[in-house]
Amino acid sequence: MTGKNLKQTESTETELPSQIEKLERIRSEIQKVVVGQDLLIERLLIGLICNQHILIEGVPGLAKTLSVNTLADTLGLKFKRIQFTPDLLPGDILGTLIYNPKTGEFTPKKGPVFANIILADEINRAPAKVQSALLEAMQERQVTIGDESYKLQQPFMVMATQNPIEQEGTYPLPEAQVDRFMLKVKIDYPDKEEELKILRLMARSTPPDKVETVATSEDILDLRIFLDKIYLDPVIEEYIVDIVHATRNPEKYDIDAENLIRYGGSPRATIFLTIGAKARALLNRRTYVVPQDVRDIAYDVLRHRLIVSYEAEAESLTSENIIERIIEAIPEP
Repeated sequence: MTGKNLKQTESTETELPSQIEKLERIRSEIQKVVVGQDLLIERLLIGLICNQHILIEGVPGLAKTLSVNTLADTLGLKFKRIQFTPDLLPGDILGTLIYNPKTGEFTPKKGPVFANIILADEINRAPAKVQSALLEAMQERQVTIGDESYKLQQPFMVMATQNPIEQEGTYPLPEAQVDRFMLKVKIDYPDKEEELKILRLMARSTPPDKVETVATSEDILDLRIFLDKIYLDPVIEEYIVDIVHATRNPEKYDIDAENLIRYGGSPRATIFLTIGAKARALLNRRTYVVPQDVRDIAYDVLRHRLIVSYEAEAESLTSENIIERIIEAIPEP
């Protein structure tokens, strides 16, 4: 390690406690209300500090809306929930131009997308034109109404949900849009002890106390700047690239999956796997990435980017099964 890198590492170690303290304040405040979804909370924090969007899949009643809303409350950010339905129009999300007969002019009426944290509930229930309308906001972080483009507030995050058990009346998300989500998080039912805690906290006629605002948008910006200082060794960089390349050409890595994959991860998968591993290292109080950080985040980064073949479907193999083969086959550095 060069003298410059050594000095930067020492500076990063000095800054680490204050950045961890910010994250733990947010996490502990959310956990006052949200019980039994520690993985979801961690992934929401990863999306927040990586400045990216998250797709959440889980059955109804698992605190998806509550978690996202509570995250916004802990940061004092503007939150909007959009219920996606088959009759939704792009203007219902983005906004529209309103004609004023007195002045003869059109004035913009901004839609719910003009918030900091958006919950796109059951996003796959809306038709493609509505999903595409959200795409510009997610990728460009701006919205076009009429002839004018409007920058969205920062921070800006889209948290979208999908229900895995009701597929009637749904529209599959286009691959281009799915690829915009950094993570696809699958959540499950809480265990017995967690459900007892939920019962004691939520089974009453009056709602629990709202959480306090414990951080600001400036704190989030500081965390994002600090994330870039997390050290990533060149051998782990190669490890990340090998994992993504193995989703495209498994035969080059002696992985028996050549006929099971139609499309592998794009370069965006490499980028998201890198920054996601850095964010996980930070959440685990480290200023450097270890291979376990990569392995832990790989499933959420790759499961919606790895498109399985008909042969895989015939064998009841999912993208997670194939990712597991790849992770086990690529040697850790």
